[in-house]
Amino acid sequence: MIAFLGMAFLLTVSATSLSGQRVAVVDVNKIMESIAEYQQAQQELDRQASKWRQDIAQEYDKIKGMYNRYQAEQVLLSDEARRQREEEIMAREKEVRDLQKAYFGPEGQLFQRRQELVRPIQDKVYAAIESYAQDRGYDIMLDKSSASGIIFNNPEYDKTEDILGKLK
Repeated sequence: MIAFLGMAFLLTVSATSLSGQRVAVVDVNKIMESIAEYQQAQQELDRQASKWRQDIAQEYDKIKGMYNRYQAEQVLLSDEARRQREEEIMAREKEVRDLQKAYFGPEGQLFQRRQELVRPIQDKVYAAIESYAQDRGYDIMLDKSSASGIIFNNPEYDKTEDILGKLK
């Protein structure tokens, strides 16, 4: 109940604070996807990610082969040899997990490459949106393609096509 009252209060405060401010909505995803450079960057990133996924899958296949050989030979191995093989398999699995993290982790090569390729395009789009907002006197520009919580917007306030025209 308290959460509901808090939410109602926030909505009331937000509604009153927005009165007098000019607000518009854009679809940043639609804008980005209409830019050829962005499409090329996405294709390059997809190709690279696919290659890395294949490389990792091959490495896991090699580990599976190591494990299958170990299973087949396990009864013939001494305790020391068994322990050594198990450690080799676990070490190899860790290496592949580390490689996967180096490629796909939060600070991995794919993230860095995406920053190199996509960030300049995003900056260009955001600059166009900011310029449009300043030229037209908008106080707030909302991105309807993000998870920002926009449930409904009047199409009259959607300025996506205007921004696309500004970028051409």
